[in-house]
Amino acid sequence: MNLSDRPVALVTGAATGVGRACAMQFARRGFAVVVNYSRSKAEADQTANDIEALGVPVSVVQADVSVESEVQSMLDQVRNQYGRLDCLVNNAAATEFVEHSDLDAMTVAAWDRILGVNLKGPFFVTRAAAKLLAEGEGGSVVNVSSVAGFTGAGSCIAYCASKGGLNTMTKSLARALGPKIRVNAVCPGPIDSRWIREGNPNWDLTEMVANYPIPQPSQPDDIADAVLFFAIGTKVTTGQLLAVDGGQMLTIQ
Repeated sequence: MNLSDRPVALVTGAATGVGRACAMQFARRGFAVVVNYSRSKAEADQTANDIEALGVPVSVVQADVSVESEVQSMLDQVRNQYGRLDCLVNNAAATEFVEHSDLDAMTVAAWDRILGVNLKGPFFVTRAAAKLLAEGEGGSVVNVSSVAGFTGAGSCIAYCASKGGLNTMTKSLARALGPKIRVNAVCPGPIDSRWIREGNPNWDLTEMVANYPIPQPSQPDDIADAVLFFAIGTKVTTGQLLAVDGGQMLTIQ
């Protein structure tokens, strides 16, 4: 297979967790994969090595998705190296663990960083990728959001606000970019990953999910399964928000 004949996926925040799981699943399906990271270089390189071991092309690109110039440089590199882009997964995210009732602890700097990465970032990357996605037979964008965007419950108020905005933006982009580009979002509940374990060691995942219809946290591959469905498993689905949460939202009165 010539490089230009192979489908290409770009996954932001692909060094660890859900992003890594998505990158690996694309690679197992024969995609060339662009692994984006911001700070986790060693983990990004390991993900790339694991993809390379599967016999498919892989690139590692450092870019802070909240910085428009870095995003544009990343997409220029994708075009120059591969000449195409078929799937974009906006997975990069940021948060801080701040009690919702402690309004003073939710600083301006934290607000700006969280909304910059979680909301501006997906817009910047999608805008920069749109022309390349549209040049082929039709592209797909999948935003990794959160049930926090529905419930208002999560690591901090800014995080919930950013994911609520991302959910709405998913619908807006689906309207704006169709029919050539589909845009959907996967909204995870609690994930058994470094994100929670290191972010707030005081959170007990087992206790958190005890009253869910499926009383277990998801694994990164559970979320990647849903991402891959939106990316390549359907042709006429756009503007949809899919909760992958063990039934968490059914427990909210």
